[in-house]
Amino acid sequence: MLNKESVNEKLQEVTYPGFTKSIVDFGFVKDVSVDGDRVSVHVDISSSAPEVKEQLEDDIRAKMELLRAKDISINITTPKMPKESSSKGKNIAPQIKNFVMVSSGKGGVGKSTTTTNLAIALAMQGKKVGLLDADIYGPNIPRMMGIEGEQPEIVGNKVKPFLTHGVEVMSMGSLMEEGQSLIWRGAMIMKAIQQLLQDILWSELDVLVIDMPPGTGDAQLTLAQSVPVTAGVCVTTPQKVALDDTERSLDMFKKLHIPIAGIVENMSGFICPENNKEYDIFGKGTTEPLAQKFETKVLSQIPIEPAIREGGDSGKPIVYHHPDSESAKRYLKAANELWYVIEKINEEGGVDNQAIQPTTPPGVSACSTGH
Repeated sequence: MLNKESVNEKLQEVTYPGFTKSIVDFGFVKDVSVDGDRVSVHVDISSSAPEVKEQLEDDIRAKMELLRAKDISINITTPKMPKESSSKGKNIAPQIKNFVMVSSGKGGVGKSTTTTNLAIALAMQGKKVGLLDADIYGPNIPRMMGIEGEQPEIVGNKVKPFLTHGVEVMSMGSLMEEGQSLIWRGAMIMKAIQQLLQDILWSELDVLVIDMPPGTGDAQLTLAQSVPVTAGVCVTTPQKVALDDTERSLDMFKKLHIPIAGIVENMSGFICPENNKEYDIFGKGTTEPLAQKFETKVLSQIPIEPAIREGGDSGKPIVYHHPDSESAKRYLKAANELWYVIEKINEEGGVDNQAIQPTTPPGVSACSTGH
């Protein structure tokens, strides 16, 4: 029978292209109206790709015809197409339009959780997204993305990234034995970072989101010298000790000529699962003065919510598996803000890493050239 309820049931069967969830579960269905044998469906999607829109129109029409609708009106609104990057300088992965470096001054502030959910949120908005786990000291992304223990496929002399939750993923943790400890020297770090960019079969991505090791070391410098980093995101918690380290991380972005997209204030309040009330157990809003000092903004304040930890441990990121939760909504908002900054940077001429290229010959230490 043709009514609003049966239409919504059929729309529940229309999966969003590239994902396993329906357009209803993602909240993309904005309006449904039924008048006799006439059906009108309004869908607001996050992808600007024309093939996504066409596939959804075909799938929705097919489902409505099963309900014997005679007059079917489908209105799908889409965002504007992503702009080409206008960045210059050295780029060892030129098929990738934009690079986002996610960093933190210290460990334990939820950097990998933030990177994971930001990457998935960007993919849910229709961007072609890669997630590179370059945290060579503690690669956690395989567990968080549900690919722990899986072996990557080798194609020729390159490694194919995993595809999960709509995101291309590669991690140092997938390329070495589980639980193995490695002692990294500067030259090894440089080689590892370059290989993660060059020897992985990344597609033509709109953006590669990169989870960096905590701190301000060789990995950050190597990445910035290897590709023009479009924007940096810094993850912190509200406590003073974390903010001291965050200031050093923000200063590093400035020294490496990386535009600062903003700060994510993690563990900002606690949402009690019993009553859904939010409590400021660690403080909240302490990041705002620091953002102002570095002429940037707080992208989002992400509360402690048990579902975030559970999702990270079980490989079910909250932004994908619980999109209606408060934390997921804030991650999605942060991803929107981040993409706005990326587009603005490209409109204003992009970034250039020429000024930070090494001036000493390969294999020669900068410290040994002062004789």
